[in-house]
Amino acid sequence: LPAIAVGIQSATGHARQSGEYITASKRYNNFDFTAGLGWGRYGSAFQIDNPLKTIDNHFGKSRALDGEMPVEPSDLFTGEEIGIFGGMEYFTPVKGLSLKADFGADRYEAEQAAFAFDAPAPWSIGANYQWQTRAATIDTSIAAQGTDRIMARLSITQNLKNWFKNTLAPQAPLNPNRITGPSSPNHTETTAQKHNIALKNIQHDKTTLRAELALMPNQNSPAQIRNAAIHIANNIAPHFETIAITPTYLGLQGPEVSLQRSALENTITNHQGSAEEIWHSAEISAAKPSLPSKHRSTGILPFKLTLDEHFSLAEEDYGALHRTSFIADIIVPRQLKYFDFGTSLRLNLTDNLERINELRPQSFLPVRSNEGEFADQFLSLNTAYTAYTRSLGKDTHIALISGYLEEMYGGHGGEILYRPLGKRFAIGADSFLALKREPQTDFNLGFNGDHVLTGHLNTYYDIPDHDLTLTGKFGRFLAEDTGGQVGFEKYFANGVKLAGHVTLTNSADADLFGGTTHADHRISLTLPLGGIKHVPNFVDTKITQRPFGRDIGQSIDNPLSLYAVTDPLSMPHIIRHWNDITP
Repeated sequence: LPAIAVGIQSATGHARQSGEYITASKRYNNFDFTAGLGWGRYGSAFQIDNPLKTIDNHFGKSRALDGEMPVEPSDLFTGEEIGIFGGMEYFTPVKGLSLKADFGADRYEAEQAAFAFDAPAPWSIGANYQWQTRAATIDTSIAAQGTDRIMARLSITQNLKNWFKNTLAPQAPLNPNRITGPSSPNHTETTAQKHNIALKNIQHDKTTLRAELALMPNQNSPAQIRNAAIHIANNIAPHFETIAITPTYLGLQGPEVSLQRSALENTITNHQGSAEEIWHSAEISAAKPSLPSKHRSTGILPFKLTLDEHFSLAEEDYGALHRTSFIADIIVPRQLKYFDFGTSLRLNLTDNLERINELRPQSFLPVRSNEGEFADQFLSLNTAYTAYTRSLGKDTHIALISGYLEEMYGGHGGEILYRPLGKRFAIGADSFLALKREPQTDFNLGFNGDHVLTGHLNTYYDIPDHDLTLTGKFGRFLAEDTGGQVGFEKYFANGVKLAGHVTLTNSADADLFGGTTHADHRISLTLPLGGIKHVPNFVDTKITQRPFGRDIGQSIDNPLSLYAVTDPLSMPHIIRHWNDITP
């Protein structure tokens, strides 16, 4: 039997962009055939009568392929006539080489009515060559579309779970023999600082030594707990059998992870155990809340360098838009009693946003529709803020923040998050008095006087065994519109993060055709680059697909989102990376 797929495009967008299809694909010897039926956009060429109208007259109603009205659920799979499309691929005797031919049923009627648009031919023929490497699958293609256009493609494919992983080597090996003399907590803490292990509040009883570990970003928690435990074991008296470490990050406190010293020795030194055996002898429990430390942090400052790439492949006025930036980010924790400081610079490398407002309707109070003006600054201050963070009890965290919060907004705000240990859900709320930054000032430091109060209720739910979190946001956005957002966050053990969301509000952006849209959406992929040879662990890249210049459904890009900040302190994170508890 053939493989069947059903698809819907622009299910909540404009009628002119909407289309539905059903396809069937079948492999036969060296041939791969695909054929389908299309409605809406996909039904404007190679037409036949809509077969669904024999089931119900509703499906045979007339359907406009242009106009200002949004698509309604009742429009799906309707139309007096539908289109036929298909394709074929032949796999040649040459390994990796195939020939392709296809034809489509989209005649771009809306574009031809609105612009002097030269619709492409509905058919194409071409060749594809694929080869496998140890790191990825690479495809190259070249094809003729009609008799007057040539197109080419390069595609690199890799399973995200096989992406490069940041590694953290042990600072020192675990001594095979326990020291015979006593060691003071001060000595253990001082010597740890020399290895950039930030231990503090070391206490002990007869058999257990407890310490707090200030985590560094860009590395998972179990790997850092491992290094801290090895250091402690190398510097404490032989009668201590349990090492209990409480990870902290930016003043927020995680659970206490109690490790059996003998299990570490058996696994790391004697090579007779495993991370799973350490897990069975370990105990993870809510730590007793402690006062936030006002001492200055030591060691390497949390620095991050991000290659930030935004793109949109379906803009009505410009086709494909993109923007590429470098963002250098540093956080200075606990430098003035209980406050953290953060700042980042943005280097705008390249973009093609110069025409973003030539054809689009202009907003009197732009939210993000003037992004092209911000991109004109070669170097700008991205963020500069002061923050106070603290854990209230074992499951509740708060953050207060003030300053330049993101590229386009400054202001003041706060967030509270309830994230119980061992539970799958979390719930929180945030509110910001957002001040619009002025892109015509040096480094975007000025404000234009526009301000708005935003507020949201935030919900999170972890799907067990899949490292997948469902998210929800409901409240007031930056354009003073109200609505909701649903999304997901997918984490991989190698540090890769895939996230996306869709936002619907009671306001709308005007489009190039004179219509409106109430939806905004984006999907992003964050890839750590530290696993690549000679690349530091603090370097990563973030790739985001999103529409440019939207004003509705926008919220502050919070530089200290509590859910993200507390992730290294959470049980899902510890479980996901537990194998790194051993070197």
